[in-house]
Amino acid sequence: MLAWLAYLTVAVVWGSTYFAIALGLESFTPYGMVAARFSVAAVLALGLGRLRREPLPPMKEVGHLMVVGALLLGGSNALISWAELHVSSGLAAVFAALVPLWLAVFSMAKEPLGAKGWAGLGLGLAGVCVLVWPTGGVRVHAGGLAALVVAPLIWSWGTLHGKHFVHGGGLMTNVGIQMGTAAVIGLVVAPLTGGFLRGPLTPRALGAVTYLALFGSMLAFSAYIYLAKAWPPAKMGTYAYLNPVVAVLLGSLILREPFGPREILGMTVILAAVALVQLRPRPAAGSAPGEG
Repeated sequence: MLAWLAYLTVAVVWGSTYFAIALGLESFTPYGMVAARFSVAAVLALGLGRLRREPLPPMKEVGHLMVVGALLLGGSNALISWAELHVSSGLAAVFAALVPLWLAVFSMAKEPLGAKGWAGLGLGLAGVCVLVWPTGGVRVHAGGLAALVVAPLIWSWGTLHGKHFVHGGGLMTNVGIQMGTAAVIGLVVAPLTGGFLRGPLTPRALGAVTYLALFGSMLAFSAYIYLAKAWPPAKMGTYAYLNPVVAVLLGSLILREPFGPREILGMTVILAAVALVQLRPRPAAGSAPGEG
């Protein structure tokens, strides 16, 4: 039940972050936003870990935690933020939905997905395209597209690196180390790439970054790290198919964006795909190697 709550948290909260990132970029540069949101979130996570008296990770695993933080947050997250300066958030959502596919590819030797699972991954990506692909033509920016291709690769590889090499330490403490690593990267890189702000600091942008720090980082990223340990990679990664569903629903409810037959079709296809992956039969005991 805790794993399902974590899954729903990641699906719902991260479904709202595309919009929040776009608002934050009104004032912050991509790495300025990385520095701001993860500095706040890291301090809160580490403080909460100490209050809960969580065990510290073994020293040999601290380096792996820093690698995961650098790849997921200082790398992949920053790339998506930068890409949203140049391409639509819908296109960003399509490429981010490649995460479950890459997780399945990278882990297929240890955790075979099966025909039904692969069919579900393909169907889910098709549903995301139906749901969020722009109707008025795609604004192409070569750099933005390249960033969106690389971002899910980095995210997937970093996720599996943490799953394989990090086993000790408390959840919030480990998350705090990962986010602290990203914050340092942001503080170092931002001055070299245009500074921390790209425009006047508006209340809307500040509120968006605060939301990203508290909910997108503290809450949802902690849930993601827990889920990465609890579930097989491909099953866990289907959260990325549900993020655009949440984004479209929020846009319809809050921004009065269109919601019609295409949106209903896309959501139906996505939910069917998630069901295929989540409910496929498990391999028989001993038929596939374990994590070890």
